[in-house]
Amino acid sequence: MSVQSDSAVTPMTRALSEYIATAATTPLPPAVAEKTQHHILDSLAAIVSGSRLRAGERAIAYVKRLAGAAEATLIGTSLVVPVESAALANAMAGHADETDDSHLRGRYHPGCGIVPAALAVAEFADRSGADFMRAVALGYDIGTRFNMSLGYPNPNAATHSTHTIGVNFGAAAAAAALLRFDPQKVRYVLSYAVQQASGCPYWYRDSDHVEKAFDFGGMGARNGVAGAMMVAAGMTGVEEPFTGQGNFFDGFALKANPAMLIEELSSRFEIMEASIKKWCVGSPIQSVLDATQALIDEHGVRADNAKRIVITMPDDRMHIVNNGAMPDVCVQHLVAMAIVDGSVTFASVHDHDRMRDPAVQAVRRHVELIGSAELTSAKPARQGIVEATLADGRTVRHHAVAVRGTPDNPMTTKEIEAKAIDLTAPIFGEAKAKGLVKAIDNLAALRSVRELRPLLQA
Repeated sequence: MSVQSDSAVTPMTRALSEYIATAATTPLPPAVAEKTQHHILDSLAAIVSGSRLRAGERAIAYVKRLAGAAEATLIGTSLVVPVESAALANAMAGHADETDDSHLRGRYHPGCGIVPAALAVAEFADRSGADFMRAVALGYDIGTRFNMSLGYPNPNAATHSTHTIGVNFGAAAAAAALLRFDPQKVRYVLSYAVQQASGCPYWYRDSDHVEKAFDFGGMGARNGVAGAMMVAAGMTGVEEPFTGQGNFFDGFALKANPAMLIEELSSRFEIMEASIKKWCVGSPIQSVLDATQALIDEHGVRADNAKRIVITMPDDRMHIVNNGAMPDVCVQHLVAMAIVDGSVTFASVHDHDRMRDPAVQAVRRHVELIGSAELTSAKPARQGIVEATLADGRTVRHHAVAVRGTPDNPMTTKEIEAKAIDLTAPIFGEAKAKGLVKAIDNLAALRSVRELRPLLQA
């Protein structure tokens, strides 16, 4: 029995819960379905590769200790574990590095947490590939809108981490939809998501990318799924957590805009605004590496002729990547290494030893970083400029305006598939990696997502 009458539910919460309740069975527009497949493939590839990185390995070791039913695949292993455990570990592997997707306006990484949460529940409930896809698209819609509704004008103004909050609500919505909850049960799930919302924005200080993987992916995926599974077990809750004393917005928002939660639902799909990374590094560095690679390719910038390198980037995100302790979120190190090597690779950006490489350090000493308020407000966002002064007296410059992989400059299906194979083949072998790509390409026709298990298990 509900703890309050249905009449106490606001029209906004009623509309939100009704939309979630039907989303997993409502067809997606073709372009949205294709984009969703891209993000599912990219996220699964990040999980597979991340299962062999520190955060993924430690998450797997943790959930192996937990007893429970065999319900969902622990990706990269031969195990099938409880649904909450699979969501936690797979999501931590998904953000074990900086390979996963991002959403600029939502200020979070949706795929690393929402995709594994939806997959775990879809396996548990034996849902189809089409159901899974719709739940993922829903998760991006809901997680993004929750972050936007908090009214944080810029990352530095956030009192709570949008990276944890968005995934929490996105995972909760995806799970509720896949479990075929009616609107009242959806409202219970949303209330449990409110109670489990948390996160402080100091994650960039984690030098091991382990707690950060928990913050960005694991915690939100686990919490969202756990709330849904508790409701599935018969637990009830408050149906209206967004108004009244002590509500969600009182505790989390800076300038609350609850109407944002249902703004253009069913017509504006947030997955269309999400970005897939070309470079496996922190999102603020994407444009900088685009520009650096252009200087290397077009002007022959090398370690032996670069006398000064000036990086200009948006000043609102500069603190995240300025001399970062992790190689894949340290902009000075990555630019210097790209100039030494001629580019960067998945392996090189995760190599901590390269941060002590004398050749890289020699170039890094000539790198300057400048924050620009103008670039912060520029459209499209996350632009970057790299300027190099060469030994022959020339100064060369490249301004990367539209980052590769963003909605303004999207990667092609072939590029996304090639990235997925590059990430998964070293672990699964090329044949199995290509099999996973093919399976996701045909995901809408898959009768049960459990058919993906052989392609995700070691």
